[in-house]
Amino acid sequence: MMGTNSQSTTTETEGDVHAPVQCSNDTAVCIASVKGLKENWQKWSSEHQQYQKHNPFSHDARPSVVAPQTRQDDYGRPLQGSLTEQRGKDAHTHISREVQELCKVIRNIGELKDKDGDGSGSSGKVITVEFGKLFEHYVTISNKLVGILIRARKQRLVDFEGEMLWQGKDDHVVITLVNRNLD
Repeated sequence: MMGTNSQSTTTETEGDVHAPVQCSNDTAVCIASVKGLKENWQKWSSEHQQYQKHNPFSHDARPSVVAPQTRQDDYGRPLQGSLTEQRGKDAHTHISREVQELCKVIRNIGELKDKDGDGSGSSGKVITVEFGKLFEHYVTISNKLVGILIRARKQRLVDFEGEMLWQGKDDHVVITLVNRNLD
């Protein structure tokens, strides 16, 4: 008894909608559906190969892949106008606000001292605060105090000894607000 077994397959139509096709003795329908699947697979494969030619992380070593030049001004920067560039600008703005807030907190809770620390007063005055005191006041504002301090030091707004500050261990490290307009 031939022709009693039937299989159900899925094909993609032009609108990418999966429509079931019944395969039975009518092999023309099955061949048409397999042919459609093969064409769709070939199309995807060709598109993927083209994409991989431009992917710098692909193992496809084609000369058409343009390697980034380290001496270019835009090396390591996102494409202009991209969402990545916008997110970077937004993050920079956010961090700048946090650094400004940190400097305000140091001004409010810090103590005015001689800049050179020897009491001669020859170098002017600076505002200083110990890390432990700053941590107690600042922890309710942000949980990223150490990272913001490092960023502020990189911008030459504050100064302190050591690379990293640890709560408890470095509570007595003096943080100096570097600002010439304190008087």
